[in-house]
Amino acid sequence: QALKKNPKLNTQWDNGNIIYKKDINLSIAITTDEHLYVPVIQNADNYSLAGLAKKINELATDVKAGTLSTDKMMGGTFTLNNTGSIGSVQSMGIINHPQAAILQVESIVKRMVPTADGGFRAADMINLCLSIDHRILDGIQAGNFLKDVKENLARFSDEGDIY
Repeated sequence: QALKKNPKLNTQWDNGNIIYKKDINLSIAITTDEHLYVPVIQNADNYSLAGLAKKINELATDVKAGTLSTDKMMGGTFTLNNTGSIGSVQSMGIINHPQAAILQVESIVKRMVPTADGGFRAADMINLCLSIDHRILDGIQAGNFLKDVKENLARFSDEGDIY
């Protein structure tokens, strides 16, 4: 949803031109013990968050089994990387050229946050780190995208449909 609202993040750089992509094809970074694979969920915007999780699990299963076909790694328009799964709390992803950006999802950690009454409480927090191609994007576009991702995640309910 955040990519739909911020279409410039779903673009590609091509010989000095910015190419807007109609389809949102989400590249997902998946590792084995020795290699990194980046399969693609075609038309990812047609899935709920739970549906995306199911597709990611299917792709990860194919990667781990060594059955992922090359055609499943083509056509990505934006990359998502879960570096938090290996304990990272802040990282900088390398953009999958010719895409405009990559989003790193980091580890969930306990942090002290202020409360309305002037005190503090422990809360689960996560860093979302976005690397962008400055030939296409600038900080305001990146910030607006991250704000929209944060707002979408805050509204998430596990009662939604899978598809």
